[in-house]
Amino acid sequence: MVVGGAEGDMVPGELFLLRHGESTANAAGLFTGSLDVGLTPLGQRQSRRAAALINDAGHRVDLLLTSPMTRARATADLAAEALAGQPPVEIDCRLAERSYGALTGRTKAAVLAEYGTEAFVHWRRSLEGTPPPLTAAALSRLRAQPAFAGCPAEAVAATESLADVMRRVRPVAERIASTLLAGRSLLVVGHGNSLRALIGVAEGLDAAALHALNLPPGEPLRYAVDDAGRPVPATASYLDPWTALPAARRVAREGGT
Repeated sequence: MVVGGAEGDMVPGELFLLRHGESTANAAGLFTGSLDVGLTPLGQRQSRRAAALINDAGHRVDLLLTSPMTRARATADLAAEALAGQPPVEIDCRLAERSYGALTGRTKAAVLAEYGTEAFVHWRRSLEGTPPPLTAAALSRLRAQPAFAGCPAEAVAATESLADVMRRVRPVAERIASTLLAGRSLLVVGHGNSLRALIGVAEGLDAAALHALNLPPGEPLRYAVDDAGRPVPATASYLDPWTALPAARRVAREGGT
């Protein structure tokens, strides 16, 4: 526990956000969403490297908070093993990836060819774009995946917009703030969209800013925190910007996270 300033004042912890390492579905160019998949060997290396970047920069992590999905949980576990002090990992079902509805499991190329660029970008990047919903049978199959065994049924929706995900993660932002105010530093491991939503809530981003936000896999993003436990937008920085920023541009060229 860290204190400073006036006697008994708590110094807030640091916040790190980490999109999971490359998954098998990422490598295959799929709309992954609620489909539970594992990491590629590259994704495993990215997870360990993220921890090394945090260690080498002299930062500490007291707790990892992760999505329940295998690709995020594996990233969190690999990172925790490599972090100084091997901090504990806790699951929060609200950090699960956005449901891409009927697009789930389809290749991005096939969706683009069938629906065209306007619909593709609207569903993938806009705040309110909502893909066609899953059928009841498909929704039941996704909810039955082992990764969601400890989660409420609503952890997997028939379809979601990014605005829906922002509503879902808003209580997570409050949990994060209280943890940071207790002087504990956090590494939050999630997905492209659940982390975009979390950043949108924390920074109060508008639709245009969210459209432009691309998060590369395996690259830790650090925030300093104010006295209310809120991330300070001006302090957002990748620990390895020379790798992260070109990777974010590649994500943008592929149609966004």
